[in-house]
Amino acid sequence: MTRFRLTVEYDGRPFMGWQRQAHGPSVQQAIEEAVAAITGETAVLHAAGRTDAGVHALAMSTHVDVERPITAFRLADGLNAKLRPLPVAIVGAREVAGDWHARFSCIGRRYVYKIANRRAPLALEAGRAWRVPVVLHADEMNRAAQLLVGRHDFTTFRSAHCQSESPVKTLDRLTVRRLGETIEIEAAARSFLHHQVRSMVGCLELVGRGKWSAKDLKAALQARDRAALGFNAPPDGLYFVEALYEEERPSPNNR
Repeated sequence: MTRFRLTVEYDGRPFMGWQRQAHGPSVQQAIEEAVAAITGETAVLHAAGRTDAGVHALAMSTHVDVERPITAFRLADGLNAKLRPLPVAIVGAREVAGDWHARFSCIGRRYVYKIANRRAPLALEAGRAWRVPVVLHADEMNRAAQLLVGRHDFTTFRSAHCQSESPVKTLDRLTVRRLGETIEIEAAARSFLHHQVRSMVGCLELVGRGKWSAKDLKAALQARDRAALGFNAPPDGLYFVEALYEEERPSPNNR
């Protein structure tokens, strides 16, 4: 039995989310069926995170166990062939130790949310960014975002369907920057609550357009009440971009 770490890129629009579901297609199901077609084995794919319907990934970290003798290169090549024409690609594959786990070994996760801040409709990025036609003040959004950094009770920013045992999370980083007409919001933490990133982005958008102040954002956080939320940003602009593991943590000498 060999455990393979697979790094997956996907466009979330055709899927009901990452996790296998009875009522629609999922990324997990697509890859598991591809593994089964290549190996003849029933595959169970584990991932560092679970993205919602319409959410994308640049580098979702996963693992799968395979009994059949096969190299990482051949497995990745075969999976990409079987996955066509779905917008899913195995962009990396390698053997890992049998006790390595994509989810439980993960010590950090990073997301990026993209806002297209322009009046014109999206011809190339439709479904891959949230178009906001009014001018957003990214500097104000970034200043307000720092109020959410640290250890807090994020009940306000938590989906009613969240299965996490506690609403308390430590947000390591939340930054907002403008790159031309694009506003990128980066969030990093060991783990996130269901809808936490989209909920934070929705409230920061209100700050950017001047409907909320930083004080309003702080009050929403301190309310610890979902009713205090501004709104959830749509899934279109959300990307899972990195899963961090202990063996990949930068050493102090390389920082």
